[in-house]
Amino acid sequence: MNRSKYFNYIESRLSELATRIELRGGLNILDFNIHSENFYPHFLNLLFGWNLSNLNTQQHNVAGIDLVDSTNRIVVQVSSTAARHKVESALRKDLSSYHGYSFKFISISKDASNMRNKTFANPHNLTFLPDKDILDIRSLLSIVLDLDVNRQKDIYEFIKKELKAEPDPEKVESNLTTIIKILSKENWSISKYETVPYDIEAKISYNQLNTARILIDDYKIHHLRIDKIYMDYDKQGANKSLSILNGIRSEYTALCSARSPDDCFFSIIEKVIQKIEESANYSPMPREELALCVQILVVDAFIRCKIFKNPIGDTRAPS
Repeated sequence: MNRSKYFNYIESRLSELATRIELRGGLNILDFNIHSENFYPHFLNLLFGWNLSNLNTQQHNVAGIDLVDSTNRIVVQVSSTAARHKVESALRKDLSSYHGYSFKFISISKDASNMRNKTFANPHNLTFLPDKDILDIRSLLSIVLDLDVNRQKDIYEFIKKELKAEPDPEKVESNLTTIIKILSKENWSISKYETVPYDIEAKISYNQLNTARILIDDYKIHHLRIDKIYMDYDKQGANKSLSILNGIRSEYTALCSARSPDDCFFSIIEKVIQKIEESANYSPMPREELALCVQILVVDAFIRCKIFKNPIGDTRAPS
């Protein structure tokens, strides 16, 4: 489950970056290209264990190459195009100081698969095998897909920091209101209970939530937004917050004893999504938007201590 989560996120962010580079390039807006020169050295270093640095930060517009790894003797050109003349143009530049280096060509927006069976003029005789050394988003993702889960997680966390997609706050609030209204009409069991204060970080550690920690850290900022929506409904006499929080808690109770903490957390999200999609009151929205809203609601339930154990001894939270 974690492998799928990590890969799907990495794929979506890299694909979105590639698409935006191509579209903005057509409008001669090149800021994403410049950002990529700084993003890709770190990404490639994580993926391959290289030690690339951006040569353009040391010497502006170095002819032919963008990145260099003096330790592993690698030079890289990062390009938003994938054309034979682009590769040969780079290889024809004065690269005499890189004798014995390996040359890599990274296409960051276009498919480069049709270039791997071509031959290229290589006047400085750099080590260059087109079938292995020409890379694009598809080939990079195929490498990510085969990584062990720990390395996938490292790349996932890096990309989440670098390429995080910020949702539109107004859209999120509108969707949350819709989802809360749907969930409040479902048949949840209702029971009242109180919780005692606690520290969020302590609760994450106490419950051994490793992967879920990322989600909690990202979405805890929406706690006040959820509180406002709940209060607006509750003022109308419709105790929607109690109904929904009990519903999420009931899913936790059913799952917590048979699953690892992280698996339990993400399974709660999937169960609530399923409940919404099966509801007669549900008007379909993009699943990514639905998943985001449910993730926020489950994180909020965690913060309110309706799911998982309170580290300072709330014995009423089921173990």
